[in-house]
Amino acid sequence: MKNPAIYIDIAFCLIVLPVIAVIFPVERWFHNFPWYVLTAAAWLYGIYYLNRSVTVPFLFKRGRGKWLGIGLIVASILGTYLIASVKLYTPRFNTLDLGITRLFPGVQPYQQAVVSLFMIVEAFSFAVGLLTQVNYQRARRHAVEAERDKAEIELYKAQIKPHFMFNNLNSLYGLFLTGNEKALASLEKFISMMRYIHITSFCDLVPLSDEVGYIRQYVELQSLRLNEMTTVDMTIDVADSSLRVPPMLLVTFVENCFKHGASPVERSGITISLRESSGHLLFETKNRIFPVKRIGEHMGIDNCRKRLALLYPGRHSIEIINDGTDFAVRLEIALES
Repeated sequence: MKNPAIYIDIAFCLIVLPVIAVIFPVERWFHNFPWYVLTAAAWLYGIYYLNRSVTVPFLFKRGRGKWLGIGLIVASILGTYLIASVKLYTPRFNTLDLGITRLFPGVQPYQQAVVSLFMIVEAFSFAVGLLTQVNYQRARRHAVEAERDKAEIELYKAQIKPHFMFNNLNSLYGLFLTGNEKALASLEKFISMMRYIHITSFCDLVPLSDEVGYIRQYVELQSLRLNEMTTVDMTIDVADSSLRVPPMLLVTFVENCFKHGASPVERSGITISLRESSGHLLFETKNRIFPVKRIGEHMGIDNCRKRLALLYPGRHSIEIINDGTDFAVRLEIALES
């Protein structure tokens, strides 16, 4: 139930207030003074909606708005006093002594009814108004948090693009500089990958099949510059490729494997595994560590951690093991909750 205040309005106006009103001899008053009963009823319903829609919101504001809210409360009290002060008839006293002592002998039953109903309307209208404002403030806070999270995610995505470009352009530069025959094929793959980055930069989520295809292209591009000293073992088993994932999220860990786990003179192995079953994604990488000091080398993984925290709060787990010799990542995401 997104807005329970509406149901409370209907219940109060159509059920609660009429039931309370019939406790008083309204039927007799309406028969003798219909204009007064209708005026009082219209005033009470008007007070209800005025408090709930205008007065309470004003009280949540600062400065002039709060004073306007207080002014409306005072005005409603004065208006009720004026209606209750209307003299409909001249009462007869001591015509029949029933032994009943009245606390306010000068106040007539219809006046007591107006004041009592006004107090009930005030209480209900303020309660419903406060409930509405609390829901509004909560929804507004959630909207602000969502916009903030979205802005942060866009920032992290924007940081990934130059990070990716610099690393791969550096690899392409090396291939062309040495006259490697694989240089042209590498350039074609790089252009294809840049096209994917451009397309997905406007997307929050992409099909898992597209992201898997991008990872394959990335691994093929990086493998072109490797020699026989480095082996790459990649396993991909996806049951539902239509599931959607954030673009450029997993490839950061793959990039880290090639950046720190490949050596032209020492034997090393890179293992990449991506499995999906029943909406549960398991992604694992492992590589040896060859010290390579580069500017911003931890930025990619830090960004991934932040993106995961924003996109999958409570629905993911990430474990990174670095024993000084090997670097391993195990990431689990519940794509469907």
